[in-house]
Amino acid sequence: MVRVGIVGGTGYTGVELLRILARHPKVDIAIVTSRTDAGKRVDAIYPSLRNVIDLEFCLPDGDTLAQCDAVFFATPNGTAMLMAEELLARGVKVIDLSADFRLQDAQQWSHWYSLEHACPELIKHAVYGLPEVNRQAIKQAQLIACPGCYPTAVQLGFLPLIENGLINLNSLIADVKSGVSGAGRKAELASLMSETGESLKAYAVGGHRHLPEICQGLQHIAGQTVGLTFVPHLTPMIRGIHATLYGQLLADSHDIQALYERHYQHETFVDVLPQGSHPDTRNVRGSNQCQIAIHQPQGGQTIVVLSVIDNLVKGAAGQAVQCMNLLFNFNESEALQTLALYP
Repeated sequence: MVRVGIVGGTGYTGVELLRILARHPKVDIAIVTSRTDAGKRVDAIYPSLRNVIDLEFCLPDGDTLAQCDAVFFATPNGTAMLMAEELLARGVKVIDLSADFRLQDAQQWSHWYSLEHACPELIKHAVYGLPEVNRQAIKQAQLIACPGCYPTAVQLGFLPLIENGLINLNSLIADVKSGVSGAGRKAELASLMSETGESLKAYAVGGHRHLPEICQGLQHIAGQTVGLTFVPHLTPMIRGIHATLYGQLLADSHDIQALYERHYQHETFVDVLPQGSHPDTRNVRGSNQCQIAIHQPQGGQTIVVLSVIDNLVKGAAGQAVQCMNLLFNFNESEALQTLALYP
């Protein structure tokens, strides 16, 4: 059994980790931390976990967490980087769901996250946790930087086109919608359902902090710089990411549908839908699936890729568990076979 700890167990991604890992036959959830709810039973805060999680929240203590084989950080940005170095030095594998180790440039990270990085020397050791791109590196990692939800949907959508050199890299567009849970579990006026309900708005058009992460990933695939316009939107739903991706084809002699089907044919968690499909976020809700559909309007040179995920699962906790499975040589889909909830 692998002993795991979860730092930040009261946020949405922390609770998703508990829900998923509770069903994992090879994992013992040993520690769940929360500064605000320390001393309270987990199932008192989350009755959905009654008779499943028999633990109390505790304070995040290095000596206690060092007893684990792996520690998940489901914390706000800026927390994991304060504890990762100590845990790694004590032989604990760190799986970070925040943005602390995603960007390879510490100065760029500081610019976008308005913090000075506490351990920039660790950044070069972090493996970006997108299994469909970095599977082999994840298996050997000590520190995993799990991707953001927007970057996951966008990169999986563009990946086959870029890898095969089929689109103009200077004019990529990602028009992406997110449910309100992407803002985290906090009392904030702008994310209240009474404020977002029956409304749709773009935000951070001038520059969202996930933009450099997406560009870094796409540039890694392309081997050169990319020009990306990324516009996120907030939608009146709780879960889900819907990415509508646009690119200009460099040639018209390729069967793009067949290309995507071949590329993802062995990927358990990427489902290329039949030609002409329109994926719906509700069809991945609660699952670790990414569903993708390809369109070429009017048979022209513009390619439109539709990519949907659950932001809390494939965009966060599910992907983190997928990485953990690879790290400990478990079946990659262990505890992640849950079908989407419908309706």
